[in-house]
Amino acid sequence: MINYNPKVWFPFIFKFNKTDTLRRLFPLMCLAAVYSGVVAWLELEYFQLSKNSYVSNVGLMHSVLGFVISLLLVFRTNTAYDRWWEGRKQLGALTNSARNLAIKLHAFIKEEEDKHFFRLMIPNYAFALKNHLRENDDFHELDPVLDLKRNHHLPNQIASKIFARVIALEQEKKLSADAIWLINEEIKSLTDVCGACERIKNTPIPYTYSVFIKKFIFLYVLTLPFGWVFNIGYLIIPVIVFILYAFASLELIAEEIENPFGKDDNDLPVDQICHNIRKHVSEML
Repeated sequence: MINYNPKVWFPFIFKFNKTDTLRRLFPLMCLAAVYSGVVAWLELEYFQLSKNSYVSNVGLMHSVLGFVISLLLVFRTNTAYDRWWEGRKQLGALTNSARNLAIKLHAFIKEEEDKHFFRLMIPNYAFALKNHLRENDDFHELDPVLDLKRNHHLPNQIASKIFARVIALEQEKKLSADAIWLINEEIKSLTDVCGACERIKNTPIPYTYSVFIKKFIFLYVLTLPFGWVFNIGYLIIPVIVFILYAFASLELIAEEIENPFGKDDNDLPVDQICHNIRKHVSEML
């Protein structure tokens, strides 16, 4: 995730990073410029159509379609941002649950061996969840406390081991029934966060809806030169390029943030959150 000062304008306007939509759309924008130039030349020079031509009336539909496509893109970006913000809330809930669990265990458990187990396993759950959401097989960040099956659901395995250790402490009379009840709520919340994050990751926007928006943008831009060229001439070339950049950029931004757990610049700082959990749990235990 990019950290920035939202009050500074000029660096945002004149600086382009590797994920900027202008870089990603540049080849398509060049094709749109060539296409609009060819259409303008054919209508103005080759066929020499006049403003009274029926072709000039094609632009009438764009005033209506522009309103429709604006509504679609607003809904698309809002839906994607809702997923991004929901992911951030779930990671915040994970941090709070890990802290609360560490605080309660610190109060109830006295032996250093038991504290050491939870000092490692609680952050392990956060890192396991991160790798699970990214479908990453690199587990070097996990402390080798237990022999876990790498081809199984790691967060569930770790949560199960944590709960089994808590039950073992209760059977050894190191934890009371009231303490078990309090600790169980925090362990349960870890699994709830995992399920919510999996729901966000595994439920993208419906395929038909996404395809329709892309086709709508493409056809809208393709038909713009036919009616507008009679009013602005060859200026249609930069106008078409700018309209394509504006509409397609919104779709690209929505695609990037709808899965907020990856490694893109605009994704959530999952790595930083996991390291903060490890740091805070180590301090409390």
